[in-house]
Amino acid sequence: MLSVKFAGQWKGGELQRCNNLQVVIPEKRSVLNDARLPSFKPLSCTSNGRYALSEVKKDELSTWDHETLILKKKAEEIIPHLKGKCIYLVGMMGSGKTTVGKILSEVLGYYFFDSDQLVEEASGGASVAQIFKERNEQGFRDSESEVLKQLSTMYRLVIATGGGAVVRPQNWNYMRQGITVWLDVPLEALAARVVAVGTESRPLLGQASDDCYSQALTRLTKLYEDRAEAYKSSDVKVSLRDIAVELGNKDVARLSPTVIAIEALMEMSKIMTYRKLMNAARS
Repeated sequence: MLSVKFAGQWKGGELQRCNNLQVVIPEKRSVLNDARLPSFKPLSCTSNGRYALSEVKKDELSTWDHETLILKKKAEEIIPHLKGKCIYLVGMMGSGKTTVGKILSEVLGYYFFDSDQLVEEASGGASVAQIFKERNEQGFRDSESEVLKQLSTMYRLVIATGGGAVVRPQNWNYMRQGITVWLDVPLEALAARVVAVGTESRPLLGQASDDCYSQALTRLTKLYEDRAEAYKSSDVKVSLRDIAVELGNKDVARLSPTVIAIEALMEMSKIMTYRKLMNAARS
């Protein structure tokens, strides 16, 4: 049986060791205190619901600066309400869970974990593809569930889950201890992404053919159909297609990970506000 445990206190630079898994918790430097960023007053809301700078001239900032300032402001607003709850990112393979998750963990002062990577480390360094080959998908899912079970007992984590983590009801019991955020990416964009980086590490996509894109799109479509209802159980949905439309972009590939992270923070804020109002109405 897989044994993944995280003992002791979270301490910067301290090695957390238990059985098969070693996790090094590095010193964190939050973007909230980044001296490179100019000080600013609260953001003003634009007519379409996006946020714009009110006290900093946008044309004096790079796109990165502008997006990071907004990200910083949204994080400052939501941190007191999170109360240390973990954030679980769910979605199809290639949806950007790891990239967006690292941005969120940095700006919130959380730690980041990739559940696939933890399964690999607990399996002696074997890749996901190797685990599927040696222990089949069932064996991998068992390990994945054990990892999520252990993580669910912790706080202040952003966790990028595997694309199929949502199919097991027991995993939802673990993830419901925090907030689940679904990164919903159009299938065509997903297929282009996974083909661009290679499908060798994606055991559920099968062997590559001459037309890798069409094969990937077909397989991803089937996987999405099997998982769609489960994804819809998430607390928050971040639709890249909707973001692109609002920002006037036809291609979701042009959205930066920071913009997606901002949208995730905004949607989490909405759901927490709604729950607070509902709890107040019941009392």
